[in-house]
Amino acid sequence: MKIDIVNGKDGKTILTVDVTSKDTILDVKKQHIKNKPYLSPSRISYKLSLKEKALSDDVSIGSFEQFTDGSILYFKDLGPQIGWATVFLAEYTGPIFIYLLFYLRPSLIYGDVAQSPALSTVQKVACGCWVGHYVKRVLETIFVHRFSKASMPIKNLFKNCTYYWGFAGSISYFINHPLYTQPCYGETQVLVGLSIYLFGELGNLSTHLAFKSMRPAGTKTRVIPRPNGNPFTLLFNLVSCPNYTYEVISWLGFSVLSQTFLAGLFTVVGGAQMAQWALGKHRAYKKEFPDYPKNRKSIIPFLL
Repeated sequence: MKIDIVNGKDGKTILTVDVTSKDTILDVKKQHIKNKPYLSPSRISYKLSLKEKALSDDVSIGSFEQFTDGSILYFKDLGPQIGWATVFLAEYTGPIFIYLLFYLRPSLIYGDVAQSPALSTVQKVACGCWVGHYVKRVLETIFVHRFSKASMPIKNLFKNCTYYWGFAGSISYFINHPLYTQPCYGETQVLVGLSIYLFGELGNLSTHLAFKSMRPAGTKTRVIPRPNGNPFTLLFNLVSCPNYTYEVISWLGFSVLSQTFLAGLFTVVGGAQMAQWALGKHRAYKKEFPDYPKNRKSIIPFLL
């Protein structure tokens, strides 16, 4: 059987490959790479139509009834790739060092005004929360997360780092500033915010560990997420992505204890992005599993 590989941008045929029903999409990619050596499997995306999702490497040609001699696969070059773990480590380690620069070396940033007064309790707590969150994310990247895809376009590295590092610099600038204003309700507000933050962090870690247990190492197994013995995972009964729910709660707590506009903005922007991811994952779960719980929402129980 011959299949035409067509450029998704201009509709021109790039090459024609010979396949059998037992061949997989990865086998087609290998033939493509022989013709275009600068490509790699992770850089190639094939679709049955321009509006459909990209095909997985392990899908066999024989699984598509519509495939006949002369059928078409639409090709897209995803560009140079970089590993997911590498991107995560870069975007999460940056905020640690950037925040600590403002916290530990204020004279480099604020000049002579940095000599007085000394850092307040809330500034110290905020630093511990910020650094603690990103240290947790780094450790999760190394020991917990199991990625369904090996890589992403390298352009995402610059986009993601700009977002995380930019917010890290702007938030730390104001929280560690010598003229920083204490929260309106003082120590009580700090304790309430810290409690919310710790609740969100523990919930986020618990759900990440639960997700890890649902996917055996070295596989791409997908199952319906369900609670385990950890009470934080009970949120799986209400939403598909409780890890995002808990992360928003965590940053909400940080915003309360620090009482800074930019921390609040970071929470809103990050929450909006996570809601978009959660909606996509929720739709994918419902499409993949016909018996997926109908009462679940994506990220906000009973609402969204």
